[in-house]
Amino acid sequence: MKCSIVREVDSLDRLVRQGTNLNCTVIQGLDLRETDLEWKKIECGGAVFLGCKFPSSVSVCDLIEKGALIFPEFSDLPYNPYRPELYTREELMEGWSEEEDLSLDKKIYDHFVAHGKKDPDIVEALAERLHDHAIDDGLTDLLEGRIEKDGQKKVVAIMGGHSTGRDDPSFRKVAHLARALTAEGFFIASGGGPGIMEATNLGAYLADLSEGELDAVLDDLASAPKYSDEGYIEAANRVIEKYPTGHSSLAIPTWFYGHEPTNMFSAHVAKYFSNSIREDGLLAIARYGIVFAPGRAGTTQEIFQDACQNHYASLGEVSPMVFLDSERYTKETPLWETVQTLSKGRHYHDYLCLSDEVEEIVSFIKSHPPVASDGVKELGLV
Repeated sequence: MKCSIVREVDSLDRLVRQGTNLNCTVIQGLDLRETDLEWKKIECGGAVFLGCKFPSSVSVCDLIEKGALIFPEFSDLPYNPYRPELYTREELMEGWSEEEDLSLDKKIYDHFVAHGKKDPDIVEALAERLHDHAIDDGLTDLLEGRIEKDGQKKVVAIMGGHSTGRDDPSFRKVAHLARALTAEGFFIASGGGPGIMEATNLGAYLADLSEGELDAVLDDLASAPKYSDEGYIEAANRVIEKYPTGHSSLAIPTWFYGHEPTNMFSAHVAKYFSNSIREDGLLAIARYGIVFAPGRAGTTQEIFQDACQNHYASLGEVSPMVFLDSERYTKETPLWETVQTLSKGRHYHDYLCLSDEVEEIVSFIKSHPPVASDGVKELGLV
């Protein structure tokens, strides 16, 4: 059956509402053994079952003969390649204790290093690709408003050094910036690891706090500045225990750098095996702008990736590029001058901002919403 419209089903409730017509439906990662579906009457032309568990009475061969495509389960994996949703902090940290890290996050990382990171066999590689596709799908659901039922997210990402300590002035400033942007209705995203990434999700999480209250939290966290320091996770847990609910934000880490902990302050974690998909995807979803805090080679790479997207409007839009820390970007490196020179004659030249001030950056992002490439082409700049 040729399907012009494909429906996605990732919950048993939605599946039951479909009734017996599963034509052109993707059923993702569901345990179907407890459902009351009338399997003998099921129509499933063009249907795709991704890693589903079937009742013993159901013949998979019969479903295939009716036109379904069945992707089977994988065995002996610590992760579900067909998961229907993003991770949460609680899920990834389950099993962790001060005495020993037996978390799901670490189990997946250890498996990845042993079986997949450098030279995976074909089965492992397929499982990783399917997993990352499932994360893509869950991320789309979140950003389009289907998870939190709040409409399309206005994503602003903040990039910067993974090794920046909690006691660094840049960490503090980024936390305050993320707090301010969240209060203005933007949805904050980071690369999900330590350093500037943690400051990003922390500030978003605690957006309801006053500046003084946030400073007190930052002072407490500074007792364990680096992720390799004793008490690092415990300090984050103290914050969560004191403020058990906070604003939603997004972390997009990778097990490629799985020796670094996923930070604890994001409600949604889109964790990938492929670092290239993760990195390019984070830049792509930040339609309302990217802030580049001080960082080194990784941040520099992201600056030019983002500049390339803006230069050619390759994603259909031009979005703000904000350089936080004039010392870093004009004196320690020539990056500000370089991007300004590259952007001359292009529309994104007007979407560049260099500032050390939180209020100025927030104002710039608010006043420079993404512009569609059609509008840019009319100006003859693409």
